[in-house]
Amino acid sequence: MRVGVAGALGRLGRVASAAIVAADDLDLVATFGRSGEGVYDTLEAFYAVGMDVVVDCTVYPVSVDVARGAIARGISPVIGATGWNDAEVSAFAEECSQRGVGAMLIPNFSVGAVLMMRLAAEAARVMPHVEIIELHHAAKRDAPSGTAKLTARRITEAGGPADVPIHSVRLPGLVAHQEVLFGGDGETLTIRHDSLSRDSFGPGIVLAVRNVRRRPGLTIGLESLLFAEAVS
Repeated sequence: MRVGVAGALGRLGRVASAAIVAADDLDLVATFGRSGEGVYDTLEAFYAVGMDVVVDCTVYPVSVDVARGAIARGISPVIGATGWNDAEVSAFAEECSQRGVGAMLIPNFSVGAVLMMRLAAEAARVMPHVEIIELHHAAKRDAPSGTAKLTARRITEAGGPADVPIHSVRLPGLVAHQEVLFGGDGETLTIRHDSLSRDSFGPGIVLAVRNVRRRPGLTIGLESLLFAEAVS
């Protein structure tokens, strides 16, 4: 499978490129970024190389152009960038369906983070009092994080409150961390996930790349690739 990486010179982009190169069944054919030797600096030249899948590790709003440019060419995007608003996600999902192109929007590629969200949704069924604390490195632009917003969505879908409070922390030294705190009479429950290195995102990136073209329309999150009964 021919794969391109957009935003290849960033933190996530470097992890994605390394993971794709290490996978025997994937071929990294092009990278896109602002500058750098061997990196295309226009989307037109980047997509002209020809690829089946693009892993989008850019930042919002560039991410929207990358993703829409991909599906217009029949290329399946795996979107790791966050910051999309609900209207943009809905419009993009409709465009994917109309064009018959599979796409994935993945707020967090860590398998452990996906498990954290699933456990939080289960806990919300019996402990409805919940808040989220998400902690990331100081350079992260969006707050709250895409992972925190998706966690809140999963909690609501499981029968929890409609508006789950989210608290964001941005400090040097952090990578990606999240706590989901539940409170009950005389007890609390904390579900926490820590990404100690961005290498934790590699397996999830490869999993998404291998499956995105098999799934029509837009899939949100990795859950449906890990749990047979999960929905997007």
